Amino acid sequence: MRDFLPHDRPALVLAPMQSVTDLPFMRVCARRGGPDWFVTEFFRVHHAFRPDRYILRSIDENSTGRPIFAQIIGSEPAHMVDAIRQLQHHPIAGIDLNLGCPSPTVCGKSAGGGLLRQPQEVDRMIGALRDAIPGRFTVKTRVGYHHEDEFSALLEIFRKHAIDGLTIHGRTVADRYQTPVRPHCVLRAVNILACPVVANGNVVNAQSGKNYQTMTNAHGLMIGRGAIRNPWIFDQLRALYAGTAPTQPTARDLLEYIEDLYHELARESKTYDEKNHIQRMKKTMLYIVQGMGDVFEEAIRRMQREEEFFAICRAELDHDGLVPDLPPEKSKLFCGFNELLHSDLLAGGSVQSESR
Repeated sequence: MRDFLPHDRPALVLAPMQSVTDLPFMRVCARRGGPDWFVTEFFRVHHAFRPDRYILRSIDENSTGRPIFAQIIGSEPAHMVDAIRQLQHHPIAGIDLNLGCPSPTVCGKSAGGGLLRQPQEVDRMIGALRDAIPGRFTVKTRVGYHHEDEFSALLEIFRKHAIDGLTIHGRTVADRYQTPVRPHCVLRAVNILACPVVANGNVVNAQSGKNYQTMTNAHGLMIGRGAIRNPWIFDQLRALYAGTAPTQPTARDLLEYIEDLYHELARESKTYDEKNHIQRMKKTMLYIVQGMGDVFEEAIRRMQREEEFFAICRAELDHDGLVPDLPPEKSKLFCGFNELLHSDLLAGGSVQSESR
């Protein structure tokens, strides 16, 4: 992964989010600046694994010019090794192992973040995958399952197997998405590991991302929900690192993004079904409307038809006012990010983050 790092700033990566960051979203995001590389939605691996064809298309039909890693999730190393052999026939930049998904269903199968409850199984899994992957092998993790005290043992496992990169969502699995992130844990990994470390979690605007990276000395930032709400965030961060003022999108820019995504997703449907398509758009829109007013959000939740959807969006967004830079700190889908925006936390730089 080190060969992908820009020379003049930290790397910027789009986080994999199930049923959101698919091929249409990647295309739409890339048109607005986009990340330095992508990571697929996770491939669920089991004994009879065959790559999900829809996710596979985000690899085979990736025309953005950006590299893409294939992310896998599962609990049995032998099945994972077989999945890797299949995926290596496709134009991937590397394999990424998901050790962070907090879904109760996934964790109940001792996969994703659930595997962190069994460090010996993490050791066995990473050892088997490292031996099977001739190219880049990266891991996405949380800082523990129940407590961050578990993180030190995990870091030793990652170091032992010489992975090529580590992305850290700075919460425990039990935290899900409801707490502030822990920059000091990311900093500890940066200081211990030889591989690049990417910080993830609670990057809701360009300044929160830059602050997070400053606190941690991370080699990059991975952005998920913040990029759904604001796909310009990658270019805004590039501007900050270049010492220029980021461009703030207008409501009309946001409207064009929504319409672009709607049509991209519609083109991906073999048989366009208006009701199903509206439901798919709601998943994305609920991130976008945070901070845009309760009336707008309620209208989006209730909409059922395409005509109604476009009418609601145009009534709210067909103007040149600026989009709010931040969602509400206590919104339904974003919370705990104020800590990354407080300038006093940066006093003394990353050393203070380590001592917290």
